[in-house]
Parts: sequence; C-alpha cells; structure tokens
Amino acid sequence: MTSKFETGQILEGKVTGIQPYGAFVALDEDTQGLVHISEVTHGFVKDINEHLSIGDEVKVKVLNVDEEKNKVSLSIRATEEAPAKSASPKKHQPVKTEQENDTAGFNTLKDKLEEWIEQSKNDSFKK
Repeated sequence: MTSKFETGQILEGKVTGIQPYGAFVALDEDTQGLVHISEVTHGFVKDINEHLSIGDEVKVKVLNVDEEKNKVSLSIRATEEAPAKSASPKKHQPVKTEQENDTAGFNTLKDKLEEWIEQSKNDSFKK
C-alpha cells in the first residue's frame, strides 16, 4: 500500500492517534504514517498534545517510505517555513570587581604556552 507514496511528496492527512513520541496521520483509507515528535514543528516540542489533536487536518511531507515494513515517515515542520533567526538578546554583563579584572590564570592556552615552556626550562636548570 505504501508504493503509491514517494519521498518528498506533500500531502494532506488527518491525525488519527497521538503518542508521546509522535502522531499517526491517515494519508488515505489504507495508509497511515508517523510524524515523529521532532518533526511536528520547528523548535523543541515537550508535549505533542500542545500542537496536535486527533482529527486535525495537517499538511505533511513524506520523508521516507519503507515498503518492506509498510511504514511511512512524515514531517509537518518540513512543510513550514523555518522561523527567521532573531538577534539574540544581549545578556546582562555583571560589573567586574577589581579582583575579577585580574586575568592572570584566565589567558588562553596559546598565550600561556610560551610562559610554561620557559618555566619548565628554568625548573630543569635548578635541578
């Protein structure tokens, strides 16, 4: 029954069941596919019930058709435009105290490497 569906196809379906891991969508009288929870919408989905209900009409894209197992993997988010990335808000920068402004010990490895090599050379001469 899955042979009439192709990867990349966009179809209309009806949500027939909801589980914590995803939603089952009827594509026709004989075929259902699964929309994994990660494919429901852009962003993190904690509770799929906040996004879908049984009986909802949804637009889905066929991600994969496994004819041997008679399974169809679907995505709702692939039919939606990704949200524009907004500039992340600037995080509050705490005021540094005098002690915190001393960056000794917080230099990058590259900056400290030469100093450590010199120290190891000096230590080896003392022995």
